[in-house]
Amino acid sequence: MRTTTNRGLQPNVLGTFDTIVMAVAGSAPAYSLAATTAVLFGAVGLAGPAALLYCAIPMLGIVLAYARLGRIDVNAGAGYSWVGRTLHPFLGFLSGWALVFAATVFMVAGSLPAGTLTLSLISPGLADSTPLAAAVGAGWFLMMLLVVLGGARLTVRAQLVMSGVEMLILLGFVLAAVVHRGRATAFDWSWFALDRFHGPGAFAAGALIAAFYYWGWDVTSNLSEETRDSRRTAGLAALVGVGFVFLLFEAFTVAVNVLLSAEEIRDAGPNVLAVLGQEIWPGVGGKLLVVAVLLSTVATLETTLLQVTRSLFAMGRDRTLPAALGLVHRRWNTPWVAIAAVGGAGLLMFAAAAAAGSVQRILSDAVAAIGLQIAFYYGLAGIAAIVAYKAVLFRSVQNFVLGGLWPLFGSAFMLWTFVESIGVLSTTALTIGLGGLLLGVVPLLVYWRRGSDYYRPARLDAVRALEAAEGSGPATRPRTGARDKSYATDF
Repeated sequence: MRTTTNRGLQPNVLGTFDTIVMAVAGSAPAYSLAATTAVLFGAVGLAGPAALLYCAIPMLGIVLAYARLGRIDVNAGAGYSWVGRTLHPFLGFLSGWALVFAATVFMVAGSLPAGTLTLSLISPGLADSTPLAAAVGAGWFLMMLLVVLGGARLTVRAQLVMSGVEMLILLGFVLAAVVHRGRATAFDWSWFALDRFHGPGAFAAGALIAAFYYWGWDVTSNLSEETRDSRRTAGLAALVGVGFVFLLFEAFTVAVNVLLSAEEIRDAGPNVLAVLGQEIWPGVGGKLLVVAVLLSTVATLETTLLQVTRSLFAMGRDRTLPAALGLVHRRWNTPWVAIAAVGGAGLLMFAAAAAAGSVQRILSDAVAAIGLQIAFYYGLAGIAAIVAYKAVLFRSVQNFVLGGLWPLFGSAFMLWTFVESIGVLSTTALTIGLGGLLLGVVPLLVYWRRGSDYYRPARLDAVRALEAAEGSGPATRPRTGARDKSYATDF
């Protein structure tokens, strides 16, 4: 093993298409719909399409912020590095910590449904056992942990298979839902209207849940050190990925509103897609969508593991957490200590989940808690982009709108959602969400006192960074007769 004085992660493993697949898989379309549709319906009723729409607009502002920041600082820590170098190192560390904590909680929130779905395919009666679901979910979690340990190339190949099958099933059911004749409720354009929400609190609750739907696209930034032409590719892939999953989310949410009654949605809980599948294609449809959700769940476990381990790797490299987290494996070029640490923490949380109660209750609290963390670190990243590019914002209308106004709107929306939601969430969700964030203050103070260089940053300025990048010249790909396997799936 070796320390990462030269960063250590293997460069140029991911191409453009690979990175787009990672962005889509990070948002986990089928899993997000299955785990969250009933939760969203419980919060805003038939206004689910509106919540997804009005969260997508500011979310695109955050995507633009990430794309611009990724052009001037390629770093596996992403927001952890950007916020620390523009706003303040303390805020930067807490931004990275929020991602790490949210992703760790997701180990249970994602793996429990994987266990439940696997059991439901074998015998529906077994799926009601939370301890058994936790055990099977832990098995999936460990399998993905080994895939991530095996390196970025192995991870991409597994992702292409899982996400490819998932997308084929989902798109097939979108078409089937359009031509389906039966309906429980007539379609209504008012489902997209702002006045469907009963006050700011209800709107904030819906927005927080909607943020969880989209969360995960930023894995492209955490993989930037392993991506070819990352200054362009990571941001482009995130934009394409968010646009694609937005359309899928809206299509399925409308289909659920039309084809299922309110009682069916509430009773289905995390099995809502299986119920929808049975409605569209009795006998077969439910099982096919269960397979899609299972593949999506396992796929997003993989991308979440990539996010958290790369973030921990960056923190270990900067000595803001134990330096051992910055070690990479000589053969696989993966942060093996960070992966092992996440594996240990995940297994402890599985043991706690097995005794915590129903899967649906755990999912509901976890989604809300993760939503708080997401709103916090996305909001800070939007402000960081504006600060980093402040010298060029008024040079053109495009710079002002795409680099200033839209990211500012996205950031303000996320931070407003964070504050507004505190008054409406359950005690459990607040304890997990805010308590997890405050827990990060402990390592922050410890490693600040130890004098980590991260707390004395070189300020991130777009003008200087872009001039330096242009001065170094574009990276060229060597011309050889041999085929480079790293780019096998690139455009």
